[in-house]
Amino acid sequence: MSRARPRVAIIGTGGSISTVGRSALDLAEYHEHGSRLEVDELLARVPEAGSAAELIPVRFRAIGSSSIVPQDWLDLNEAVHRVAAEQRPLDGIVVTHGTATLEETAYFLNLTLKVDLPVVLVGAQRPPTGLSADAHLNLVNAVRVAAAPSARGLGVLVLLNDEIQAAREVTKSSTHRLQTFRSPDVGVLGFVDPDGSVALYRRPLQRHAPDTAFDVRGRRDLPQVDIVYSYPGAGPVAIDALIAAGARGIVSAGYAPGETAPGERPALVEARRRGVLVVQSCRAGSGRVLRRTRLREQGFVAADSLNPQKARVLAMLALTITSDPEEVQRHFDAY
Repeated sequence: MSRARPRVAIIGTGGSISTVGRSALDLAEYHEHGSRLEVDELLARVPEAGSAAELIPVRFRAIGSSSIVPQDWLDLNEAVHRVAAEQRPLDGIVVTHGTATLEETAYFLNLTLKVDLPVVLVGAQRPPTGLSADAHLNLVNAVRVAAAPSARGLGVLVLLNDEIQAAREVTKSSTHRLQTFRSPDVGVLGFVDPDGSVALYRRPLQRHAPDTAFDVRGRRDLPQVDIVYSYPGAGPVAIDALIAAGARGIVSAGYAPGETAPGERPALVEARRRGVLVVQSCRAGSGRVLRRTRLREQGFVAADSLNPQKARVLAMLALTITSDPEEVQRHFDAY
């Protein structure tokens, strides 16, 4: 016998979606001067979120996403698994999150969760106290997606501005605009319409949760991987400093279609000679980095269409399994 209503857990991590500003026109400085609501306090302000499902609020952290570090990813991963185990039967999970690093958290969970439930990350560009805020409707729509049977099997999803996007593909593209989250090369998966219906039009083909090689449950840290950014005149200083600081991997955010500044190249080759994983990404924001002959000969990994920040996430996880660049490349080809 089917249950009358779906059950959705809401895990709160903070961010604009849960920040109280000083006034309705405080749309720019609320991060510095406002206070953050715990997830149950946020839900008390949005009773409409309960129209789509029975809600189970789970306090996690109430911080800005610019303060998120890899340890928080590991802890959140544990929290999602714990909630999924303790709150059965459960139809989906929503994670409220700040937008600054939402894409990295979503992709990390997309690679590590072993939970066969829809997991939807949601944020807001304006605080719930702001004039014409997006926070409340985003939260309602995230619950609708998490409760939808059609959202199963798509990996971790991101919901803002009525749009459903895949964790691997989505990125923040604007500082303040409501339509900030974009999937540049392949577009959205679907939409939540004004009547509350969830309309999905395609499925991601890259491997994703729960069918991945990465299981970080019980880990307390992740390998250090850093990003260097190419620009005219860039040299070896940052690369040398990262190697000296113990980096196990370096992501090069190079020129399109995947080139470093000439002054960086010898330092990256030396990093590889010393056993540091080097991933060639691109700063353009769109398009694939191909594993050309020179990259292959140098032992560099090509990031495909992953932007530098997501290439870093995958490199960190790949290094928990192997440091062989050929094996790491296979992970980049698959995920």
